[in-house]
Amino acid sequence: MLKLCGIRRSEDIEYINEFPPDFMGMILSPGFKRTIEIPRAREILKGLDRGIKRTGVFVDGEISSLTEAAEVLSLDAVQLHGNEDKEYITALRKRLPSGVMIWKAVRVRESADIEKADSLGCGFLLLDSYVKGSAGGTGVMADWDVIKNTDIKTPFFLAGGITADNLTKALKASANVDISGGTETDGVKDREKIKAIYEIYRRGVKA
Repeated sequence: MLKLCGIRRSEDIEYINEFPPDFMGMILSPGFKRTIEIPRAREILKGLDRGIKRTGVFVDGEISSLTEAAEVLSLDAVQLHGNEDKEYITALRKRLPSGVMIWKAVRVRESADIEKADSLGCGFLLLDSYVKGSAGGTGVMADWDVIKNTDIKTPFFLAGGITADNLTKALKASANVDISGGTETDGVKDREKIKAIYEIYRRGVKA
């Protein structure tokens, strides 16, 4: 599956409607360069094609805030990028609307990082690069060798520094990829880059 993240403008919605991923993602926690506030997210999501599933990205958010966002934005998944543990995830699951998936992002340094998240019972993991002081979205590639050499039971998306130039290689490591910075030019979503990624991904899936 293909997920394009960091959507925050009405133009971004137009681009992904034209070249549709399986999932789109919006950064809903405050303080990040791609953050979008929930009222604005609600407004632009009115134009999203129904076939594209919605993911909200959160970093150590209050459970009440996540559940409210899931309801208001009709999210299909909440993606956790902070230090959320099993207790947090159990409590969140009880309060989320029925059918909303929980995904857990992992900043991969070693196999133990993945194995810990693998035990949380989430619908998907998102295996991202480790950059000190950052919760993600750095454009740095994850350590694919560590990922390849870890026995991972939970389905996962590969993230971190994926672009049109290395997407074919990334698809050999995982059929599920999450791309944000690789769809941008100067911090803004680029239609031509989204088109290129969409076409490479679809060719790779068919291969």
